[in-house]
Amino acid sequence: MMSNPTGHITQGQFSFLPPLNDEEIALQISYGLAKGYAWSIEYTDDPHPRNTYWSMYGNPMFDLHDAAAVMLELQACRKAVPGRYIRLMAFDSTRGVETIAMSFIVNRPEREPGFMLERQEVNGRSLHYTTRSYAADRPEGERYGSKG
Repeated sequence: MMSNPTGHITQGQFSFLPPLNDEEIALQISYGLAKGYAWSIEYTDDPHPRNTYWSMYGNPMFDLHDAAAVMLELQACRKAVPGRYIRLMAFDSTRGVETIAMSFIVNRPEREPGFMLERQEVNGRSLHYTTRSYAADRPEGERYGSKG
């Protein structure tokens, strides 16, 4: 039984759906803008589930009212770091703090090798488990076959 029918790394909203096209991404951005959210773009080549701090592309986009501006920044990010994971994050500041209200991946490498589960026996019959990305065997920037 396959628990992840898309075969993609699953993080954020829409993880189990087919990748969103640019029109669908723009609709989600518009939804967030209508709620008063500020958008941010982040990228990485290490999408390990515990790697929550990706590199930020540009500054967070506060006070925007048009999805086209966010889409322009997304296109620039895709051009600057091709073949990397890119995600959009929407921040809700209505409570006086920046809380992530939406987060979803909008760009992926062509090939996603996934993760392996490593088991280590310790102290008798006890086991420790950890996950490791198959792509982490290659240096940063070369993990998915493209430099940049």
